[in-house]
Amino acid sequence: MSNIWIVLPILFQLTSAVLLLFFWNYIKIQKILSALLSLLGLGISLVLFKEVYNEGLLVTQSGNWSAPFGISFVADTFGTTMVLLASVAGLAVSVFASASMTKARLQFGFYPMLHFLIMGLQGAFLTGDIFNLYVWFEVIIISSFVLITIGGKKAQLEGAIKYVALNLLASVFFLIGIAFLYGLTGSLNMADLALKVQEIDNKGLINVTASLFLVAFGIKSAVFPLYFWLPASYHTPPPAVAAIFGGLLTKVGVYAMVRTFTLIFVGDEFLSVILSVMAALTILSGGLGAMVHQHLGKIFGYFIICHIGFMMAGVGMMTELAIMGTVFYLVHDIVVKTNLFMVSGIVLKINGTQNIKELGGMYQNYPLLSLLMAIPLFSLVGIPPLSGFWAKLFFIQGGLESNEYLLIAFIVLGSFLTLWVIAKVWAEVFWKKGENLPKKARGIYFRELGRRQKLALILPVVFLSIISLYIGLGAENIVSLSERIAKELMNPEAYIEAVMSKKLNAL
Repeated sequence: MSNIWIVLPILFQLTSAVLLLFFWNYIKIQKILSALLSLLGLGISLVLFKEVYNEGLLVTQSGNWSAPFGISFVADTFGTTMVLLASVAGLAVSVFASASMTKARLQFGFYPMLHFLIMGLQGAFLTGDIFNLYVWFEVIIISSFVLITIGGKKAQLEGAIKYVALNLLASVFFLIGIAFLYGLTGSLNMADLALKVQEIDNKGLINVTASLFLVAFGIKSAVFPLYFWLPASYHTPPPAVAAIFGGLLTKVGVYAMVRTFTLIFVGDEFLSVILSVMAALTILSGGLGAMVHQHLGKIFGYFIICHIGFMMAGVGMMTELAIMGTVFYLVHDIVVKTNLFMVSGIVLKINGTQNIKELGGMYQNYPLLSLLMAIPLFSLVGIPPLSGFWAKLFFIQGGLESNEYLLIAFIVLGSFLTLWVIAKVWAEVFWKKGENLPKKARGIYFRELGRRQKLALILPVVFLSIISLYIGLGAENIVSLSERIAKELMNPEAYIEAVMSKKLNAL
């Protein structure tokens, strides 16, 4: 079915970013406008999601050119789910930043860049053209580079250089892979590529091309051994920036990997083995990295890596159950990781440090706030019936179905490492008595903050915690959604037919 309103979320974020530029020197207006625009953007994304869920896949072609010659925008269940999650995270971070970031940092264009970043992410989720996906990735890199350098501190600039250098390298591999695909098929439309790649007899050349995409998306997803840029950079920017990065930036790489390896490069045993090995080593390296660090930002950064390994495992198994697990974990992980970096920001506001050895007494001094923070922490672990638990069941079932027993062992190991580290964090930060701890002059005592500041810090955490509880306690709804997405991904005929139809209205 054709619907030109597919592009509305992208156009809305672009309009929001441009509008905020007109209020460059009016930070208070930017705070209010960004929150209102983010709320409206969430409503638009929700309407698009409901339309696709109820009516089926939507397609529109730009420039009055039918596929495969024009640029296609495709809204399927997977893409619109990711658009909705990006809007959820964007709203939470927009509100949180208004209280957690200083005016000096906000004056460098945080809010316009945040909306440009969300625009890039939503464009990547809705495009049906592989080169257009590359273009949206570049929009994401440019926006995120500005965000990661806001404030210009030495550690930030050092982390930003590592971040942008590795991501530009990923873009080079991505562009080379696109060139290979175009040379082999003469097409850039993903639905058309799905048809033409299957007709190529030289499977070795297809494997080389797929490997280029694997390296490109692997760097962006921070998988082993391509993850070193992430722990060196994600703890350096303000917590609001780290929250949107931790929640969404690596997930767009996972999305791209799932999309291309279920649509274009399908059924290759060699790639499945490589993906499974990389998944296992990503889980192990991320978990061990979280164990040896004391800084909350670095711990959560390594958990991003570890849990990307879980999602990679689902892609490596390439069964419907395993893909269900990957989709469920994506939904859970975007919400929880965004929330965790905001939690670390509140801890920093209260204590002036994120070093767990220098923290303590949180539960004693702030019992209700601590219980609120426990929701994302224990959801991350996957304690039943919280959100992280259900996806792992699908991974284990998928592993049993495909005889991937070693991969199951690494998933269980990663879960135990997560449990051990989160138990350590809880004991050090919350249970330990806050006596004889070093005082940090840069810390802001929470009780001295204004009521509006407190609400702006706490409400986004409450908002995302409620969503996490819904994902866990209302798991049957997310299971139903994940099952539908997995079936669509594993049986892409409807996607291909809708995009390649000649009877579509032009944008």
